[in-house]
Amino acid sequence: MNSAATQPNGVFKSVCSLDCPDQCGLLVTKKDGKIVNIQGDPDHPVTSGNICNKVRHMAERIYDEKRVTVPLKRIGKKGEAAFAPISWEEAINTISARWKELIAEEGAESILPYSFYGNMGKLAAEGMDRRFFHRLGASHLERTICSKAGSEGYNYTMGEGAGTDPEETIHAKLFIFWGINAVSTNMHQVMIAQKARKKGAKIVVIDVHKNQTGRLADWFIPIRPGTDAALALGIMHVLFDENLHDEAFLTEYTEGSDELKAHVKHYDPETVSAITGVKADDIRRLARMYGETSPSLIRIGNGIQHHDNGGMIVRTVACLPAVTGQWLNTGGGAIKHNSAVLNYNRQALQRPDLLYGRKPRSFNMNRLGSVLLETKPPVRSLFIYGTNPAVVAPEANKVRKGLLREDLFTVVHDLFLTETAKYADIVLPASSAFENTDFYTSYWHHFIQLQKPVIEPYGDSKSNTEVFRLLAGAMGFTEQELQDSDEELIRQALDFPDNPYIEDIDYEALSRHSFMKAKRKKPLFPGKLKTPSGRIELYSEKMKQDGYPALPTHIPLESDDDFPLLFVPGPNHNFLNSTFSNNEKHVKLEKAPKLFIHTEDAVRRNIEDGETVRVWNHRGECELTASVGEQVLPGVAVSQGLWADMDDKKQLVNSLTPDRLADMGGGAVFFSGKVQVEKLSNQNRPQ
Repeated sequence: MNSAATQPNGVFKSVCSLDCPDQCGLLVTKKDGKIVNIQGDPDHPVTSGNICNKVRHMAERIYDEKRVTVPLKRIGKKGEAAFAPISWEEAINTISARWKELIAEEGAESILPYSFYGNMGKLAAEGMDRRFFHRLGASHLERTICSKAGSEGYNYTMGEGAGTDPEETIHAKLFIFWGINAVSTNMHQVMIAQKARKKGAKIVVIDVHKNQTGRLADWFIPIRPGTDAALALGIMHVLFDENLHDEAFLTEYTEGSDELKAHVKHYDPETVSAITGVKADDIRRLARMYGETSPSLIRIGNGIQHHDNGGMIVRTVACLPAVTGQWLNTGGGAIKHNSAVLNYNRQALQRPDLLYGRKPRSFNMNRLGSVLLETKPPVRSLFIYGTNPAVVAPEANKVRKGLLREDLFTVVHDLFLTETAKYADIVLPASSAFENTDFYTSYWHHFIQLQKPVIEPYGDSKSNTEVFRLLAGAMGFTEQELQDSDEELIRQALDFPDNPYIEDIDYEALSRHSFMKAKRKKPLFPGKLKTPSGRIELYSEKMKQDGYPALPTHIPLESDDDFPLLFVPGPNHNFLNSTFSNNEKHVKLEKAPKLFIHTEDAVRRNIEDGETVRVWNHRGECELTASVGEQVLPGVAVSQGLWADMDDKKQLVNSLTPDRLADMGGGAVFFSGKVQVEKLSNQNRPQ
């Protein structure tokens, strides 16, 4: 039988590759060898045929005339995007020759891979690439830009990244979306909540911005950025004070409930109100609603972890379902992410044994600008794939200055000539997910999905695995692990007895079914967690040993100079990070980059709604359109989306964000910076 890729016409099963928790099942329609329609797969038990505009319009991105189709070699200055086409043979030979020189002169650690999950396929993001760079002995990249801080915080409380099965949340009577614009970033959880609302459930949204999710809520609660732990502790204060907690659950399944009860006495509603900006009566009302409604679910978002104190915030919020015993109720509890449910054999996929005992130096990806400008001995070559750090990384001006280094040999593997690719010496055309073989694990629902190619490679584009097999050959590496096929990689990754939930899932089964669900026991309790005590750790001795407070605690944000407004550059509806920001349809849908600012702050600066404003701090500046109103609290400024470079417009919001590291896991602190805002006509900076 012909593969889907070689069949010119038909409808074929597929999966969305975007970095999104929903990871939708798709049906792709082809005519004359090209994709003409993408729709949701109605057979997928969770996504049920519903998809967002981002993937619905993906064919326009795949066939965009701006897509890179052949390897390119720089012929102008870095940043000018002056390139000439070359063959794959010349490209691979150029890269391998330069790397051989660097290894001979300065060692393999002068080379640094820089990647993330622009394509969520496991082979595309952490397969042959990891094997190759391990064998090379290159410097190690700490890939912590997204969820690492919150994951570590959650694990201190719960032991691993596992929570409520989303399919069960249809039974919840109360949904609290905390720090997540779920309409734009987790639409199917919103759809489940809306179905439950028709049966009487309530939706509460806690966020720094009344975005689309805030507007659909039954109750929107605005909060000052970085104060969410204080609010959670204030809720606990009321739960204990008014006997709304579940003493039996605390006794049987938690560690440190007595210490927590004493601790939260200091977080009375009035004290917490002064910290968070949430009215004391609203804190009491929220706590009573949470304590009296069952089942109740907290959807813990990515937003709250992108602060200096982000790990502690997530750790603290994760304690709430234990206080009320919600983990025993079908549909109750919390979801931060469910990655642990679908754990696969990362060691077999990534093969760290190919390091052969070497321990290369390690760099945090959030500090890329500093790494490129300050590291001694210097990084002399970057290989960038699956990400666009010139737009996405913190302190973007510093990153771009580093990318301008003439002595830095940079290779970018991407579908487009991104802002980062413009600084490259060699650009390699990447295949889209629809052209690849790969497997996908959601970090929200419990399904593993298989992707087989549905179209032929576009132009001369190649997958991540193909590129690194070619580079391995050019470097003279002969290990079989660097020659394994994509199918073999998937088989090895799914062979993982340590996770009994996926024991029935292998390549053959996925080939038959396209998607399969992990067989996780229900409910989470009774059972032993992967914490040191085997219980939910409200008090954590391990945290104390690691240098943190043992009990959940509000820790104020770090000082970020004397700028007056807390700045939160959140996501928008039609982009996914910088993906789609260069596609005309999505830019038109999103219209323009805005800055949401409270009326009081606008009046003080003589700013009117719709005016262009200058947003600046010591790191950089942007020019955005002011949206004046009550969508944010006074003292807070919120933008949405990572906008591509366009003409001479200054819209690089990450030029404003700090490259400090969060309290846990080396995570990013995108949302803990401060700015000043002024009318564009006023160019005089305050002293």
